[in-house]
Amino acid sequence: MSAWAAPVDPAVLARIVVVSPHLDDAVLGCGRLLARHPGATVITVYAGAPVAYPEPMTRWDTISGFHAGDDVLAIRRVEDRSALAELGATPIWLDFVEHQYLDRPDWVGADQTVDVLEATVRAANPTSVLAPFGIANPDHVATHDAARVVRERVPEPAWFCYEDMGYKHIPGLLAWRVAQLFRAGIWPTPAAPTVDHGDERKQRALAHYGSQLQALEADWKLGEKLTAPAPEQLWRLAAPPAGWEGLSQAG
Repeated sequence: MSAWAAPVDPAVLARIVVVSPHLDDAVLGCGRLLARHPGATVITVYAGAPVAYPEPMTRWDTISGFHAGDDVLAIRRVEDRSALAELGATPIWLDFVEHQYLDRPDWVGADQTVDVLEATVRAANPTSVLAPFGIANPDHVATHDAARVVRERVPEPAWFCYEDMGYKHIPGLLAWRVAQLFRAGIWPTPAAPTVDHGDERKQRALAHYGSQLQALEADWKLGEKLTAPAPEQLWRLAAPPAGWEGLSQAG
């Protein structure tokens, strides 16, 4: 088998870690993979509650169906635990606060999360790590950037990117990220790991994210995207094949 063949060695998928920006992104982007490989760990970076929720409520929390006085992150953690239980995955929640609850100068970037993320990844002893491409949403971008640093520090597992559901459909953004990685000498190549043949378990897991599905349908028409022929795609991150390095700078 050639070095860049799409199938993924089952040993690589023995201990999967998915790095998720928010409490739903891992299942949205990798649910069929998680369904096929129980025992995975999902590390959610922005799973912490703010000191105080904004008043008035954020637009996202409003269209998610929350009301003033709700402890939104506590409710969303319950959703996440139930969703991941459907897939046999274990949640780990980091206490960083997502940007919607903070003034822009206080947004939590990669430099603030990377050390904790590294320690959490190391503790899981993964054979593979899946990070988001990190596009459009500031928390997704920061999660991707932090994961890139962790990859440099912890190169032993196989590293992949998964496509950020919703954001990947914004024209040009996924292609922009692929090109950025390519020029950095990290060649993202579509991979074909074994996944669940149907969507039933993924759909059962997603159903637990009642608040987020409501908002995602309103903003992204999520239902249409989830029924697309290929709703999930992993890209393996690796150095270019020997002798091909110059293509990263071509053109």
